[in-house]
Amino acid sequence: MSLPDHHPTPLLKDWIHQIAFITSAARCSDLEISAVAEIAIAGRSNAGKSSALNCICGRRRLAFSSKTPGRTQLINLFGLRLQDSEIGRLVDLPGYGYTAVDRTTKSRWQMELSRFLEIRDSLVGLMLVMDVRHPFGPLDIQMLQWFGRRSRPIHILLTKADKLGRQEQARTLAAARKTIGDNASQWGGQLSVSLFSATTRQGREEALAKIAEWWGIDEKKHPTSDSSGGNA
Repeated sequence: MSLPDHHPTPLLKDWIHQIAFITSAARCSDLEISAVAEIAIAGRSNAGKSSALNCICGRRRLAFSSKTPGRTQLINLFGLRLQDSEIGRLVDLPGYGYTAVDRTTKSRWQMELSRFLEIRDSLVGLMLVMDVRHPFGPLDIQMLQWFGRRSRPIHILLTKADKLGRQEQARTLAAARKTIGDNASQWGGQLSVSLFSATTRQGREEALAKIAEWWGIDEKKHPTSDSSGGNA
């Protein structure tokens, strides 16, 4: 989706805080068909997904961040409007991998996540959140395989980067780049990765650049300063 030429579009980082909650659903079948581009945000329950989403959007409690992982059990949609037009949506998916959830609930979540990622036509990209200290777990790889079948772009956020020193950050980022390079064919072929910290806001601009690109917002005429997050 591209914005109409008559829309004066500011840098996304300056107005994404205007994003607003639209609806929640327990099942993807309960969601109406979207006419605008949607970007899914997914990750393990303890990977800092809600904190990352709040940081990216410049909001303190847009997504509920709980000390009890696995509490978010709904698909939550948020939309951003400019004047009279809806520009795009972010879809906050339920966290996965929480061990204290019963097997039946886990199975239902898994089925809904796979269905949403594989058949939702309006999805233009996936932002996959992983703890920088424990990336590419079995469930993360499963998510990459599910969405990779769509051959649509995936950006990996290695969260909690502030927990590592600079050298370890660099090593982890290099290893992640190698992993996505080695698996590009089975994960859709359009992969990138960056370091991220909700605490220090490291990597926020890289994440916003991906969102702007996938929503069709042209920010080339608004050059932004480079930051230390790093992209693949």
